[in-house]
Amino acid sequence: MTSWFVDANVFLRFLTVDDQGQHEKAAGLLGKAARGQIRLVCGPPVLFELAWTLRVAYKTPGAKVVEILNAIYSMPGLTLTDEPLVASALTLASETGGEFADAYIAASSRASACSGVATFNRKDFARLGVNMADL
Repeated sequence: MTSWFVDANVFLRFLTVDDQGQHEKAAGLLGKAARGQIRLVCGPPVLFELAWTLRVAYKTPGAKVVEILNAIYSMPGLTLTDEPLVASALTLASETGGEFADAYIAASSRASACSGVATFNRKDFARLGVNMADL
């Protein structure tokens, strides 16, 4: 079976329909994956880029961004690299209202058995319930 690593712009064109031709091609690709004709793969950097672009360029509220990322996570025919950390980050972001990237860092810290996160972004990580280094 053919496998393709999917870039964020494919998801963006599918979601935003701001370019009809590219939207149709993206929908076709995602449909083939859903039918089991191809296998799609993406990873955290794609999700970070997608989340950032939706928030900044398309002014999508944070909760909606997490909802979209959860839908991508659940897509048939799509495999996520680092799937356990993505799942933990999505759960944490959904439960706390935090940003996906910060939630991914928090989940990575926990999965790596770290004492916490060294960050200057104390407000956002406090929301995620993360222990933070004294900096």
